[in-house]
Amino acid sequence: MNQKYEECLKACLECLEACNMCFEECLNEEDLKMMADCIRLDRECADICAFAAQAITRNSPFTKQILELCATVCERCAEECAKHGHNHCQRCAESCRKCANVCLQTVA
Repeated sequence: MNQKYEECLKACLECLEACNMCFEECLNEEDLKMMADCIRLDRECADICAFAAQAITRNSPFTKQILELCATVCERCAEECAKHGHNHCQRCAESCRKCANVCLQTVA
């Protein structure tokens, strides 16, 4: 694995974990209907972060494009999570923003 991707891999794995935790906590919230978009985006974001981590570790020729998509999904998930005052959503939004920034810096 190229060393320039180490920080990105770490950010993707941290974001994956934050999204999974947020997803799980959102399922326990009282108003599930209100949390539907958050839950959906948590899943999408966790999946793309996992895929990005796999692309990085196998030195995929599509890593740049995958990281660009990862940044887009992370930004969208951060926007949605930031709308909710729950601690798990705020932590997820922060992790998503960080991952998006690192992904974009890595491919710049």
